[in-house]
Amino acid sequence: MSRTLSFLSLVLLIAVSLSSRAESIGPLAPPGAPASAFPKPDRPVAEIISPIWATEEERDAVDESGQIIRALGLKPGLSLADLGAGSGYHTVRLARALGPDGRVYAEDVMPNYLAALARRVRKERLPNVTLVHGEPHDPRLPAASVDAAILVHMYHEIAQPFAFLYNLVPALKPGAQVGIVDLDRPIGEHGTPPDLLRCELAAVGYEQVSLTKLTGEVGYLAVFRPPPEAARIPPQAIKPCRLPKR
Repeated sequence: MSRTLSFLSLVLLIAVSLSSRAESIGPLAPPGAPASAFPKPDRPVAEIISPIWATEEERDAVDESGQIIRALGLKPGLSLADLGAGSGYHTVRLARALGPDGRVYAEDVMPNYLAALARRVRKERLPNVTLVHGEPHDPRLPAASVDAAILVHMYHEIAQPFAFLYNLVPALKPGAQVGIVDLDRPIGEHGTPPDLLRCELAAVGYEQVSLTKLTGEVGYLAVFRPPPEAARIPPQAIKPCRLPKR
């Protein structure tokens, strides 16, 4: 009898877990172009070591999320992708800023980060957040789903940046912006030199619109205009960028 009860308990636990996951993790978009079609970056790729880069208290003290919201002109009702969402610092703040008619797609490649973020989203009662389990070369977002995308202190950790940027384009609505926050320091020190960033995005067809130094030692915010889907640089024509001399 005890074995039967234990088995039934296990089945119930798995069912509850799957149900919870189904409510939190959104369906993946069809796969984009494969990673094998793209060149690798001619530079190191930083290791993913943490879902946060500073404490939330430190980030709130310099209004990190607010600076991004104002710079990108984000308003209630818009939809946004938080790529490499990690612990969800920006996800939860943007979900509140965009309001019940807005939507935040919180994407990450780390299952444990997404599991923790799913619990946080439920605890904070944010029904306008959809979690997405992406891939290192493909964010797997729904087509034409977002007005803006942000990549905060994570671009240097993308293993296949050209494929990732190429596969991101179909998810962006006309007129969408892509905002990248990073530190102006070497990739190995978990930053991205702005000239290298500009070159790598241009290699896929993105155009830099602005570069702003954020206050509070947060780094810089580079804003890009993505190419139309049909105007993306073909994978075979993409040329890796070399690290600028420092």
